[in-house]
Amino acid sequence: MTTSSSERGVSLGMPELPAPGYPDDVRARLEADAREIIARYPDSRSALLPLLHLVQSEEGHVTRTGMQFCADVLDLTTAEVTAVATFYTMYRRGPSGDYQVGVCTNTLCAVMGGDAIFESLQEHLGVGNGGTTEDGKVTLEHIECNAACDFAPVVMVNWEFFDNQTPATARRLVDDLRAGRPVTPTRGAPLCTFKETARILAGFPDEREGATEGGGSAGPASLVGLRLAKGETAPARVVHPRDGGPHDEPQDRAAHEPSPKEHLSSHDAPQATSASDPSHPAGPTAEEGE
Repeated sequence: MTTSSSERGVSLGMPELPAPGYPDDVRARLEADAREIIARYPDSRSALLPLLHLVQSEEGHVTRTGMQFCADVLDLTTAEVTAVATFYTMYRRGPSGDYQVGVCTNTLCAVMGGDAIFESLQEHLGVGNGGTTEDGKVTLEHIECNAACDFAPVVMVNWEFFDNQTPATARRLVDDLRAGRPVTPTRGAPLCTFKETARILAGFPDEREGATEGGGSAGPASLVGLRLAKGETAPARVVHPRDGGPHDEPQDRAAHEPSPKEHLSSHDAPQATSASDPSHPAGPTAEEGE
């Protein structure tokens, strides 16, 4: 005896209709931008990644309409475009917030407090991983290594760095984003919306005044290894125990105090990081053999 698909609970459904096109004025504008992008590459299909950023800058995520547009201008199939758009996490497949807040939960950031920050933000914002706040301002996600381990734990907003965070400073950061208050990254260009970021990633210049000059360079902690490789001697630094207890290091040198240039963001946490946050204590350090 055979069983029909409906009896098995399987719905075959109707074939998905073709994606709707962009309005004529939007398509004309995007086509002009697309021609500029494609002209940079000897093989037009190499332009697919920046074109996906371009259509993402239009609607805040990569829609079926956007993928159809990319396929049309590059003479690709929608399957080829979809394979790329679904592979990279930098392309959003659904509506998301003006500010993508990513908490690094990879190994070093996690043990330095990234897990506590992510848990705190989920509770504070009332959303889970990949969730967006009701006002459409913030999308929260945990992300893999941001290559900023010397500033752990790190939070990124639209790919700009906010270093040495704690649960408290991260909560203040998202509150400021939602309230429209000024937010300054620790390093890199001034913050802009996710749509604006996507257009910059498509290869178009950031035309905001001072944006290029604000890019800066690697932070001081990142350059220590380079100086050592060149044979330069790093200045001695005494790090006192967080509990203020005794230690074996000489105390004739003052502990290093970061200069303003080392921490440019008003949302930076103290250097002690979230491990010293009273709400998320790191716990006692056991001696070897205990």
